[in-house]
Order: sequence, then C-alpha cells, then structure tokens
Amino acid sequence: MVPSAVPAKHDAHGKALALNLEASIYGAFAEIGAGQEVARWFLSVGAASGTVAKTMSAYDKTVSDDIYGAGTRYVSKERLLAMLDWEYKILLERLNQERGSHTRFFVFADTVAARNYQGTNEQHGWLGIRFQIEPGTPPSQMLLHVNLGDPTAPRQQQAIGLLGVNLIYAAYHQRSGVETFLRGLFDELSEDRIEIDVIELDGPGFAGQDPHDWCLHLLDREMTHAIVFDSNGQVVEPSSALRKRSLLVMRGSFSHPELFDLRLFQAAKEQLLSEGTQFAREPAILLEMSTHPIDGRETMETPQMLDCIRQLAARGTVVITDFAENFLLSRYLRRYSTEPVRFILGASAAAKLMHGVFYRDLPGTLLEGLARLLASNVKLYVAPMSIEAFGAAAGDLSGAIAIKESKKGLVTLDDLVPSGPGIHLFEYLRAAGRIVPLEQPRV
Repeated sequence: MVPSAVPAKHDAHGKALALNLEASIYGAFAEIGAGQEVARWFLSVGAASGTVAKTMSAYDKTVSDDIYGAGTRYVSKERLLAMLDWEYKILLERLNQERGSHTRFFVFADTVAARNYQGTNEQHGWLGIRFQIEPGTPPSQMLLHVNLGDPTAPRQQQAIGLLGVNLIYAAYHQRSGVETFLRGLFDELSEDRIEIDVIELDGPGFAGQDPHDWCLHLLDREMTHAIVFDSNGQVVEPSSALRKRSLLVMRGSFSHPELFDLRLFQAAKEQLLSEGTQFAREPAILLEMSTHPIDGRETMETPQMLDCIRQLAARGTVVITDFAENFLLSRYLRRYSTEPVRFILGASAAAKLMHGVFYRDLPGTLLEGLARLLASNVKLYVAPMSIEAFGAAAGDLSGAIAIKESKKGLVTLDDLVPSGPGIHLFEYLRAAGRIVPLEQPRV
C-alpha cells in the first residue's frame, strides 16, 4: 500500500489533505439530502484533483430516480446501495482502462434527512464507501446508519461532513482492527451529535471481521445507545423494527435463552387486547439486554452475548442498549412509536421500581423516575413469580417493600406492599391502570 504523502492528522482538514496528496486513491462522491458536505472538505483543503474524479447531488426525486432507479425510500439502505452500485460501475467504465493499474478506486455516497424547517422529521441518514484496497482488487464496502442529534441543520451537515471524511480515511489507513477504525471514525464527533447504530461491512478489506461484533463495540465506545437485531439476527435500522408498532418489552440478562417462555408475551398480548387496543400491525416482541444493568451484575462477554442474540432472535426483536434505568429505554422507544408500549416484568422487578435507591441521580428521585418511565401510553404488566425466585431476584430491598403471605407459593402484584409514602404512589398507579397484574401464563 502506498504511504500517505503527509503525516496523518486527527482532524478532517488533515485527513482530507492527506488523501488528496496520496496519488493512488481516486474516486467519486454522490450525496443526497444534507448537501455535499463530505466532498466540500476535499475540494476546499487543496490538491482536490488528486482525489476527486466527480461530485454530484441528485436532489430532485425525478432526477434521482432516473439515475438510481425508482421504488425505494430516498433515505434508506436500498437507495444508498443503488447509488454505490451505479457510481462504482460508471467510475470503472470511464477510468479503469486508463488508471486501473495504479489506482485504488472508491465511491463515497450518502443519503441524509437533516432537520427540516419545523424540526418535525426523522433526522437520520445512510453513508457508505465502496473501495479497492489495492489496484485491480475486488471492492470492499462499509455501510453506516446514523441518527443526527444537533439542534440545527447546519450543525448536522457539518457532522455528516466530518463523519464522511473520517470514514474514507479510516477505510484506507485505519483497518488494523475494530478499535482503531472506530476511534478514527469518531474523531471530532460525539454521541450527542451523531449516533451510529448500524455497521455493515464486507470484502477483502474486512476479511475475518464480524459486523455484529463491530456493532456491539459501538456501545462500548459510546457511539450509540442501542443496537437492534431483527428476527433473522441481523442488525437493522431501529425504525424498521419499531416504527409505529405496539411494543411488548421485556428487559433481562437472558443468560439462558433456551429457558425463555414466550407464553408471557401471549398473556401480555391478550391483556393489551382486553384494553380495546386495535392493531394496524401485530405488536412487536422486544427483548432488551443492557450493557450497564442497574443492579451492577456482570454482563456477558461479546461472544456469549452474540450467541445469546442468535438464539433469542427467533423469538422477537433483540435490542442491546447501554441504558441502566427503565425510563431511558422508555424514552428511546418513544422516538420511534407513539403506539402502546407495555413493559413485561416479574414481581421482583416491580418491587425494585418502587425503591428510591435506583433514582438517586434524578432531582425528583422516585417520583421523577416513574413519571419518565410511564410516559403517554406506557404501562407495566407485572407477572407472578415463585417465592423462591422472587427472593433470589429481588435481593435486599432494605425495607422499601413488604410481601404479603401467600398460600399459592407465588408472589403477585397484589402481594407487594411498599413502605412509607411510596404506598400511596403505588396505589395511585394501580388505580390509574398504569401498573397492571399479568395473569400467569396458561400451560
């Protein structure tokens, strides 16, 4: 591989200039939606003729469809792939005979919905690069889905520009491992500005790399809050699984997925139907695991977690998050759906919800935590547990809640008795229908 002509730098200016001065790298830029933010860096730092074969932006939908084909959403993985396919094909047809023996061709593309004037749209995008690691070799590829967090369109455009430059530079100079690549990918950025929640990669440049492992590293490096796996065990854009769906949600470690009982979700669905809810689409089953559980228990190592995800995926959508508190997960789900969200939890988890120790970081402690959790159209369905399982799971509740004596050997929602003023809040939430007992699943 040809070395960079200038020392590598960790800002977009230095990276774009280094690539412009590297004679073997040459390619095209196609950008839709947020402007030509990535190409602008290469055109403005100097020596752009060394890297830029072409830049374009097909904003008009008719023009875009004529070039890349109709039938896909304009901000989607399908549209991004159509852009990469077309631009890479044209690039090789035009330049391979003349330059192919000494040039590593690439195409960078993005399709982005930045903040509209009213701020009412979903602000996200897809970015990707298709590139040769050596002249004449089959291409490698990386695709990213991102959520934009800046409050203004200009700031979001700037963030896309930084991420695009980082992606191109990392593709050529930082492929030694997932940590090196992701560190370079997020130079000058933060999770508040951009979340990356999908990485797809293939080709010789990423031989032996597992894209699911890379996605979980995004959580470790605080580059996203959640990774969503569909029923096929593939990482997907969250809205594809969550958007406008009623959600039946269970949190847990799921360390023994083979013991997971789907009848709890059937009971929850029946409970939801009894509320008179009409479904445009079937409720989605969500199994969530946190990398930062609030009780401080150890989480699985990545290989074990990936194996667990593969087993759970056949039962529903699996979401891996860095949310410790339930209310953070509730807020995240509300980004994608205003339909009913129902948390399914055992009696021990319900008991912990009424313990103020878990809300110490909130100014309003227990009251604020429950208010955030039980947002509009969010309820808790509480399933019974055996007394033995309750004792093992609940741990020391330090007098925050008592348990009525039960002759059935089970602890139900009716058996929980919070102490002090918490009992009034508990009784109010029950009377308001925000905390509901779930019938024991039928055998």
